[in-house]
Amino acid sequence: MESQTDQHEPSKPVWFAGTFGKLKTNLVFRSRWAELNGAMGDLGTYIPIVLALTLAKDLDLGTTLIFTGIYNAITGAVYGVPMPVQPMKSISAVAISSGQDFGIPEIMAAGICTGGILLVLGVSGLMQFVYNIIPLSIVRGIQLSQGLSFAMSAVKYIRKVQNFSKSKSVGNRPWLGLDGLILALVCTLFIILVNGSGEEERRDGEETLDGGPRRVSRMRKIRNVLANVPSALIIFFLGVVLAFIRRPKIVHDIKFGPSPIHVVKISKEAWKNGFIKGAIPQLPLSILNSVVAVCKLSYDLFPEKKFSATSVSATVGLMNVVGCWFGAMPCCHGAGGLAGQYKFGGRSGGCVAVLGLAKMVLGLVLGSSLVAILDRFPVGVLGALLLFAGIELAMAARDMNTKEDSFVMLVCAATSLGSNAAIGFVSGVVVYGLLRMRNYGKPRTGPSPQQDMNQCC
Repeated sequence: MESQTDQHEPSKPVWFAGTFGKLKTNLVFRSRWAELNGAMGDLGTYIPIVLALTLAKDLDLGTTLIFTGIYNAITGAVYGVPMPVQPMKSISAVAISSGQDFGIPEIMAAGICTGGILLVLGVSGLMQFVYNIIPLSIVRGIQLSQGLSFAMSAVKYIRKVQNFSKSKSVGNRPWLGLDGLILALVCTLFIILVNGSGEEERRDGEETLDGGPRRVSRMRKIRNVLANVPSALIIFFLGVVLAFIRRPKIVHDIKFGPSPIHVVKISKEAWKNGFIKGAIPQLPLSILNSVVAVCKLSYDLFPEKKFSATSVSATVGLMNVVGCWFGAMPCCHGAGGLAGQYKFGGRSGGCVAVLGLAKMVLGLVLGSSLVAILDRFPVGVLGALLLFAGIELAMAARDMNTKEDSFVMLVCAATSLGSNAAIGFVSGVVVYGLLRMRNYGKPRTGPSPQQDMNQCC
């Protein structure tokens, strides 16, 4: 017989317990140092673009940090994977390369328009339809082009001195110095030594294949120790220390307190320019790289975590429809950021949630004065981080099993690198269609990558 106390004890609703349990699972660290290390994996992309927009267009860095921190925490809790929050690259490129006629109102208008369209595509289910009909070889071409583009940018950061406010190189990087070529090369070699090619290492204590006694060689012990070294975290904090050494007066530029948040006033002309110059070029990249490629890559890396293109499109849309009104940088998810965070050890939503918490704390405590530190951060060090994020993304294309699929992928990648993702996508579709027409009635050999892709969602 139940006691009086048990009869009156309130019980939690089943839906609440299930939701709380899912969030807890999504945010639990699989490995403390590895997850913290993974959180640094996409900073090689995030910092240069944010810094460039701040220096060239007076982007409110404090507000951007707070909002992107909130985005990181929410997406980590919802998806349970290191889902990145990155700048919208096409809008950023247009803003940096344009004059005074494309300022903050135009940037925010472009972000709101792009986010609104993605939100409609997601809620209506059209994004899932687009995801299902795009051949895997074309997605791999987009991933390969984006990965190589990141890697080439990284090499440029390592070799050349950068002026982010003008988005151009200004000469060869000196060999010596606190932002010299030798420092960047040492950081790059250190990452290779610690992380290798990104393969999964067998841990201590595992039995040998013949079932014999548990033996671990000295070299395996060394590799296991190296695998637990947080290389990206160490390199990032090294960069922060060097920033203060390069300009000790940074301390006097720091002001405590968050930036005042206000609604951005957007004129009719700003809406027009933002949509035509910013949103239209950004949409193909957002659809292909921020939604389709992210869904496919997440399924490759985390097959147990299944979420739809509908939800990813909707979250990208909501981030911008809300945040851009207050001056936060237009954001999206990105396959490159996901690959980078995975490369450096990120395996759960807790990885990006911690990064989001750090961004929010910095935004609330230091506000926009943080730009003084980022402006002196060694760019060669950022290049080392970005290089491995790009390579990890490009290596997703290694699963093309037929010459036909490889051909389509390479045509798509080549035209994307030579122009942009939209033209690369169109070229890939045309080549894919012509090859299918040419081979009509001919039995296909090998597994169909399209069938494998459709298993994602």
